[in-house]
Amino acid sequence: MAIKTRAYSVDGKREMTIDEFKRWLKKFNDDKDGKISRDELADAIRVSNGGWFTSRKSKRIIRSVDANGSGFIDDNEIKNLVEFAEKHLKVRILHL
Repeated sequence: MAIKTRAYSVDGKREMTIDEFKRWLKKFNDDKDGKISRDELADAIRVSNGGWFTSRKSKRIIRSVDANGSGFIDDNEIKNLVEFAEKHLKVRILHL
């Protein structure tokens, strides 16, 4: 389930709004609890990169995004996740 967007920037990055990014992320909320767990986020990262990240590397990156160590990505940590996506997932988040 790759990240699908309506536009690409000149540098080849997929462009999406923060709302589009959140909707894409919710597709990986397997247990439908409204929260994205570390495992669900690791799955999203692996799928979006065609398996490029190893499981160990995904877990390490997830820990850096999950700043409070709760095991879930909450609204306060979305900024961390956006920064990660822009750096590692070839996504540009449009702040409209």
